[in-house]
Amino acid sequence: MTSGRTGVEASSGPSYFGGMSDIAPTLRSPSGFDLTPPDDGDRARLEADLSPEEKRVLLAHGTEAPFCGTLLGEKRAGVFCCRECGLPLFRTGTKFESGTGWPSFTEPVDPTHVKAITDRSHGMTRTETRCARCDSHQGHVFPDGPPPTGLRYCINSTALSFAPEGEPLPDPLGRGDGVAGIGAA
Repeated sequence: MTSGRTGVEASSGPSYFGGMSDIAPTLRSPSGFDLTPPDDGDRARLEADLSPEEKRVLLAHGTEAPFCGTLLGEKRAGVFCCRECGLPLFRTGTKFESGTGWPSFTEPVDPTHVKAITDRSHGMTRTETRCARCDSHQGHVFPDGPPPTGLRYCINSTALSFAPEGEPLPDPLGRGDGVAGIGAA
């Protein structure tokens, strides 16, 4: 029996590959969120929904001007999510006033939601932060934050969306990841 792909045969008998299938497994964070990267069609749709400034920051690793971001003064209880894919990144309870002009946080919702990448641009070495699901640029993390972590995640407002506690999380990928303050279903 042919599967529809040239030269690939489907078999009903025992398989050398055990339980393998053509369907990629869902990658879940310890807090239960789907970290599977968007496919090419989803990525194109997500990127088409971004403003020119959001594209510059999220896709081209830009930085918004300090003290201009719409979420700098956000103090309501809730969750700050990736603007591109909706993955929860930071909680209000970890936000602090750093005086830098960008929203700053001491730790992510889940360490697996934020990737750290060595950034050697602009003649210095820093640690860039990216969304672990869609790989969009969020900002940088520095070792000069307050206790308990000593870290300062310095994040562009335009790279984030905010979900007040008790409200549905943004879900542009249709993954049903939960409600702000509650977590994944």
